[in-house]
Amino acid sequence: MSSLITEDEISHETELVWLEDIDSLDYVRQSLDRLPTRKGRPAYHRDGRMVGYAILGSDAKPSRASGTFRRRVFWLLPHDRDIEPDGLYARSAPAEAVDPRTLQPRVKGYKTERSEGGPPSSAMQELGITLPL
Repeated sequence: MSSLITEDEISHETELVWLEDIDSLDYVRQSLDRLPTRKGRPAYHRDGRMVGYAILGSDAKPSRASGTFRRRVFWLLPHDRDIEPDGLYARSAPAEAVDPRTLQPRVKGYKTERSEGGPPSSAMQELGITLPL
C-alpha cells in the first residue's frame, strides 16, 4: 500500500493530523481511503486504532463516480509492535508500514532501520540510540 501510493494521489494534502505521539511509534500503517470529506477526523472501521490522517486542500476534487475523496489514514493493528514488541513484527514491519517520522503532507514516507526493527546503524550506535528490540 505505501509503495502503491503515488505522489500525485497525495498532492492535495495540506496537513497531517496525529492522534498519538508518533515519537513513541516505530512504524504506522498507511492507506488511501475513500472518505466523504476533505477535512476532519474520518470514521474508522478496522481492527486496532487510527493514529492519524491527512487533510486535503480546497483544490482536491472528489471522484466523479463516488463523490468521495482519497485521503491517507494512518493506523495500527492489535498485533503491531507497539502493543506486542516480541510478536510477529518484532524484527520486521508490515508491507504498508512506514516510519512516521518520514511522513509529511505530500510525502509518502518510507521504512527505516527503526521501523524494520533493527539492527541499528553505526550512526545510531555512535549517537547512543538503541532500538526497542
